[in-house]
Amino acid sequence: MRIVLGFLAFRKVSSSHSRKKKMSMDTILSTADMTPAERVIATFEKQRMDKVAVFHSGFSSQVGSVLLGRESYSGGGINQWREATATWDGPDAHAEFVERTTRDTYDLARLAKTDLIRIAYWRMPAKPAQKIDDLTFLYGDPDGDYTVRQLSAETELYQIIDQRNSKAPQTVDDLEVLVESMERGVENHHPTAASFTAAMQAYEVFAPEREIPTGGYGLSVPNTSQIWLEAIALRPDLVSRMLETQCLRAIATIRAQKDLPLRVIMGGGDFCGNHGPNYSPRFFHEEMLPRLQRMSAAAHECDMYTVFATDGDTWPVGDDLWGASGTDAAHEIDCLAGMDLRKMRAAYPNLTCFGNISTITLHQGTKEEVVAQTRENCEAALDLGGILAGVSNQIPPGTPIENVLAMLETIEEYH
Repeated sequence: MRIVLGFLAFRKVSSSHSRKKKMSMDTILSTADMTPAERVIATFEKQRMDKVAVFHSGFSSQVGSVLLGRESYSGGGINQWREATATWDGPDAHAEFVERTTRDTYDLARLAKTDLIRIAYWRMPAKPAQKIDDLTFLYGDPDGDYTVRQLSAETELYQIIDQRNSKAPQTVDDLEVLVESMERGVENHHPTAASFTAAMQAYEVFAPEREIPTGGYGLSVPNTSQIWLEAIALRPDLVSRMLETQCLRAIATIRAQKDLPLRVIMGGGDFCGNHGPNYSPRFFHEEMLPRLQRMSAAAHECDMYTVFATDGDTWPVGDDLWGASGTDAAHEIDCLAGMDLRKMRAAYPNLTCFGNISTITLHQGTKEEVVAQTRENCEAALDLGGILAGVSNQIPPGTPIENVLAMLETIEEYH
């Protein structure tokens, strides 16, 4: 943690200054003497520049492997399976896994020339209780409650194929026990600056040249079970208490980082599809909005910018989520769900927008379609400010490498 004290004073002075002194949108900043990190902060400050700042959500293992010329320890479920295999094989194997996934994460960021660095891919450090075969592991008690996960090499998903959970809520009222456990957990949640070793490790490698994000700005109704959506109608008190535990944990996590040189805190919570939110705008206004406001206020007190990630159509709750909440940036913006960058920047002038190059276009479109969408993304960033160019979500396996290279090469023309 030696590097923290060296950069702490600089971070507070430079970031506070930028919040107080905004340039006119008619002024276009030259990036000739700006570091990539300064371009990121200028983007958060909605300043127009002659070059774009870049952030990519991530690369599947298959795509990353082609780009790096070796097996890439990146991606989603496949990286969780790798960690399961490593923990099963012992401490030395697990240490090697951590070293390799960290190396490949950093190398992909360098290769893609991102200004804001993705610092890690999916992890699952829990040791399996049983290895069923090379692709399948059991977690928990084989004679009691357990979960079995299996890797699909084609999709890179590490999915649950069998489970037994005698404590799983069967009715909405059963959620009360779970909420009480969450409330007890908040009482014991006391993060410190030492809790953020991954972010600070990346900081020592990349900073101050590039910007390093941290995590903790999350709030959502769980979407893995229908029962929580039923509870919104039948037991809104339990949903409210559950969200409050998330809010309190987020605020504690934010405040624990106040003395670290980390200025961008990411999080979110998926709750929208192509036809809008999973629940009503009224529920969002009454339960989500006030908590996001408290979380944003805590982050701003710590001189941090907040990023909320959710794909899908967010227009029905946009005034609250992208306006009144105080959230600084939107991530996973889905243009195929109607989320157009120019319209978003016009509707919410204080909002910074991440990405918007569709992973579906990359995966299924032609090279020409990819180039056209990438150009529009970069042109919008130059025209409007407040936009980080890049892909909206993790690039899936099976994406034609010529499309990925076309996107990266087109962005480089503006970068």
